[in-house]
Amino acid sequence: MTDPVSDKTPAAKTNAASQALEWRDGDMPYSTAFGDHFYCQTDGRLECGHVFLAGNGLPARWNEQGNFLIGELGFGTGLNFCETWRQWRQHRKPDSQLHFMSFELYPMRAEEINRALSHWPEIDVERQALVAAWPKEPRDIVTLALDAETRLSVVCGPAIDGVRQAAAGFDAWYLDGFAPSRNGDMWSPELMQLLHGKTVAGGTFATYAAAGFVRRNLQAAGFTVERRKGFAGKREMLCGVK
Repeated sequence: MTDPVSDKTPAAKTNAASQALEWRDGDMPYSTAFGDHFYCQTDGRLECGHVFLAGNGLPARWNEQGNFLIGELGFGTGLNFCETWRQWRQHRKPDSQLHFMSFELYPMRAEEINRALSHWPEIDVERQALVAAWPKEPRDIVTLALDAETRLSVVCGPAIDGVRQAAAGFDAWYLDGFAPSRNGDMWSPELMQLLHGKTVAGGTFATYAAAGFVRRNLQAAGFTVERRKGFAGKREMLCGVK
């Protein structure tokens, strides 16, 4: 598996300033910078399974190949990583490796991650391990070997800079920036072109977003795009393949 983090392609240096959060309905984080919740208000963990895992053909694809590299736009609370890690532990092939690499402009503090993820007892083990390993001041590239088969890298800074400097070799992408209407940079034609170039042949993406300009940007980048039924009453989501 190609390692997208190397001394030859350092991440953009950043102090990774935190963003101001509001907490709504108890432990649901809301970004004041982007005017949006961090995950589906119905059930973010189940949405991750429906959109990002199933949309990328996971966990079934883990039985077809050993090592697997997932890229994510928007680490947020770490919910997608924790749910993916939980399912990886259940379904992975022996002697295989998962590298989950996420690109995040405003990394949360450990206590914020802990509060946001405490809602789901299903991922308690993963939450506790992530919070225990999370640095006090996340910056540059946070790399955590969370068990013998699972590595997490969070590249702090603008996604377009981090993706540009990453090596190619991604098997799947979780496109999970804030809503396209509120965070257009995360869905730009240039970034979608970069994603396509970093993806292996037959690699995939999935996103909850279904905006027309997002679909057109992905198609223009070279992905074959499919509309599927969205989560929890949302009419559509997008997934596709290179």
